[in-house]
Amino acid sequence: MRVYQTNEIKNIALLGSAGSGKTTLAESMLFGAGIIKRRGTVEAKNTVCDYFPVEQEYGYSVFSTVFHVEWNNKKLNIIDCPGSDDFVGGAITALNVTDQAVILINGQYGPEVGTQNNFRYTEKLKKPVIFLVNQLDSDKCDFDNVMNSMKEIYGSKCVQIQYPTKTGAGFNSIIDVLLMKKYSWKAEGGSPIIEDIPAEEMDKAMELHKTLVEAAAENDETLMEKFFETETLTEDEMREGIRKGLVARSIFPVFCVCAGKDMGVRRLMEFLGNVVPFVSEMDKIHNTRGEEVSPDSNGPESVYFFKTAVEPHIGEVSYFKVMSGSIKVGDDLTNADRGSKERIGQLFACAGANRIPVDQLNAGDIGCTVKLKDVKTGNTLNGKGVEQHFDFIKYPNPKYMRAIESVNSQETEKLMAALLKMRQEDPTWLVEQSKELRQTIVKGQGEFHLRTLKWRLENNEKLQTVFKEARIPYRETITKQAKAEYRHKKQSGGAGQFGEVHLIVEPYAEGMPDPTMYKFNGQEFKMNIKGKEEKTMPWGGKLVFINSVVGGASTRALCQLF
Repeated sequence: MRVYQTNEIKNIALLGSAGSGKTTLAESMLFGAGIIKRRGTVEAKNTVCDYFPVEQEYGYSVFSTVFHVEWNNKKLNIIDCPGSDDFVGGAITALNVTDQAVILINGQYGPEVGTQNNFRYTEKLKKPVIFLVNQLDSDKCDFDNVMNSMKEIYGSKCVQIQYPTKTGAGFNSIIDVLLMKKYSWKAEGGSPIIEDIPAEEMDKAMELHKTLVEAAAENDETLMEKFFETETLTEDEMREGIRKGLVARSIFPVFCVCAGKDMGVRRLMEFLGNVVPFVSEMDKIHNTRGEEVSPDSNGPESVYFFKTAVEPHIGEVSYFKVMSGSIKVGDDLTNADRGSKERIGQLFACAGANRIPVDQLNAGDIGCTVKLKDVKTGNTLNGKGVEQHFDFIKYPNPKYMRAIESVNSQETEKLMAALLKMRQEDPTWLVEQSKELRQTIVKGQGEFHLRTLKWRLENNEKLQTVFKEARIPYRETITKQAKAEYRHKKQSGGAGQFGEVHLIVEPYAEGMPDPTMYKFNGQEFKMNIKGKEEKTMPWGGKLVFINSVVGGASTRALCQLF
């Protein structure tokens, strides 16, 4: 595999609701690019992207999966993200380290809740979006209805690049209004048959082509002037206008595909390679000092680790993006977060469950490595004399929590180690050992999120666990001044016993002066402080005890402040 330069690399996040067909699309892309020799299926549990046991058990993605394809002398790094919102951490991570989002839409249902959630993430992070309508071979698919729904939700920025001549079981062709060609496929899919547009489709195609030309021209003054003069643009000019529109989020191209039959996939990859913005064209990342870091292969060597996976027989696989410079096998780097030294013994281009050895990766590229000593998710490795540090991924707060404990109390320590290891794989899992509640608390994005954690503990780690309701940290405090007193008097033959205790309590505020006098029911109590003791509580509060002689009448009394 050759070394790609920064201006030949494109990083893409593959998003969509559960069941929209992302993993199936990934299989067709890998197959079309020659990375794999045979397409797997989710049903057969042999896909490149869903290779963890828990994913094969549930039948859909739990972790984001990084893979690449080489197409038209471009390298497309693609991250296949889980569709369920319980595993939103994968989508958030992917969008932060990529430059383009492809959002799949199930042709049977149109835009779903998950589609809109994913779009909001792209909006927040200002990422370009391409919509891809999949499963056009379904009898329930109504493409025109899907497009109407998309335009209602996302507005006129949704511009068709393609449309199907028909949907349902007979789907096998699309009209491409960018190239003004008809693409059709044999039953086995794969490479298309490219023909002129039939006469019966020409009016519709020309209308959509004109809309596309106008949308492309709006993103560049020169193109707009030419459009006003000639009312048309060349293919290259349209590509340039669409690219600029993608960067500005002023256009959301809509493509058609049937990933299950491998129809339309190669045309999609061609568009991704030719039109999608390069790494160098997107907004620059800033380090923790607020300094802009350009993806320059000749710049200082800096690598950000955004994902960790723990695989059987291999251990930790660390996924990274080269933020600046070039990383090579044998490089000695310094961990900016932990201060430790690391040597890069192996470098790989990612291909899901497979890894392709490489000698070098340049700025903007994504890869992985193994057998690092002390690198965790979110760490930055720098070359000699470089002091970069990155912390740009922000995850949502957890929405669901449970207390977890091992059925065998002797495995508690092992359970905690396993939980911390899993958090490296998914930072949206939060683990807390609460001394106050005397429970181990796990927090996640939903019930299914935590149920997945339990499945992995029991099936991968062989730890039998139970979920319990988390205890409520019930606390009381003093709200106002109050006084109580007690007199002890006892006669038992010789000398008698007598004692009197006065207790005063009041709220305590940090820095308040020691008390000198209290007044209750018109009676004054003067304080003669003999001793003072402070005690800090586990949750951050404080108790202050003051020993005092009250009015000189008794030998000793205690005043308690809170």
